[in-house]
Amino acid sequence: MDLLRHLRYFRAVAEELHFGRAAERLGMAQPPLSRSIRGLEEELGAQLFERSSRGVRLTAAGEVLLAESGELLDRAERVRALVARADRGEHGTLRIGVPPELPGRVLARVLTAFAAEAPGVQVEPRELSTAEQVRLLAEKELDAGLLQHPVELAGLVSEPVTGLPLGVVLPRGSPLAGAGPLPLAALGGSPLVIFPRQAAPGLYDATLNACRAQGYHPPRTVHAGSPEVVMGLVIAGRGVALAHEAVARKEPRVLWRPLDADALEWPVSFVRPAAAPHPAARRLAATATAVLRAEAGERFTGPSGPGGPPGRRPGPETAGPDGAPRPWDVVYAVRRPDGG
Repeated sequence: MDLLRHLRYFRAVAEELHFGRAAERLGMAQPPLSRSIRGLEEELGAQLFERSSRGVRLTAAGEVLLAESGELLDRAERVRALVARADRGEHGTLRIGVPPELPGRVLARVLTAFAAEAPGVQVEPRELSTAEQVRLLAEKELDAGLLQHPVELAGLVSEPVTGLPLGVVLPRGSPLAGAGPLPLAALGGSPLVIFPRQAAPGLYDATLNACRAQGYHPPRTVHAGSPEVVMGLVIAGRGVALAHEAVARKEPRVLWRPLDADALEWPVSFVRPAAAPHPAARRLAATATAVLRAEAGERFTGPSGPGGPPGRRPGPETAGPDGAPRPWDVVYAVRRPDGG
């Protein structure tokens, strides 16, 4: 028995106290309505209406059912609406993976932009390496993830790859302190602080190959799994690091210098399972890709536009977002090209 449908019919009769008017209100003939009420009475084992020549009135059982059925029908409608929203990707929880190297500012922009598009979806980010994300995506423990390339994407669908250009993170007392682009070859024999190879083997190998191809041959690599540890090792003089500009902004004891145009970048993309993905995964991936492209363009675009020669702009070692010197620049007496 379709209980919810029979309850809707019952409430129409109970409110009209007239089978003919109730049938007209429901847009149906009276005989099927009468059969529905009799079937409901048989299902519940109770008489719901007293019928007489003087009309129709509710029994005590009918009064109870009228009082209780309204909330039940309202809840059923709510469940139906929630299920439909979830099917459209407008409700529920979306589990995503992000690498430790992703700047917090970029993650915040992704979450804020997606919240404006799908306010009913709760995004649950987890800090995971690319290798961990690939495994969890295959096991359906993640709905989407930001992966560092190159990586094997069997069973996964990727948004277009976005390259996040890198710069060099140095101690403030380094002889290379200053502003403007820095060639990789200038790093000489400095050790390289980098994430462990098992976190993203393809990117690890590609990064070292690119360094060697441009004249930088690290005598050794020092591994660190989080940006905080990377910064600590750089401050302690254990080596230099390659990172996005925003990663170095939080630490006043280091400075960041951009590399020569197109010197090195870390390609990333949001991916999702090809089979039975979360309905909102594709929308999140597209939104995140737009944010990543905007981030790359805003921070690394010169006067000729994307791909053009780097323009002169205040680096994080000399100025804040508004162009004014940051408080710790005064404390640490930053060296500028003009000698200031």
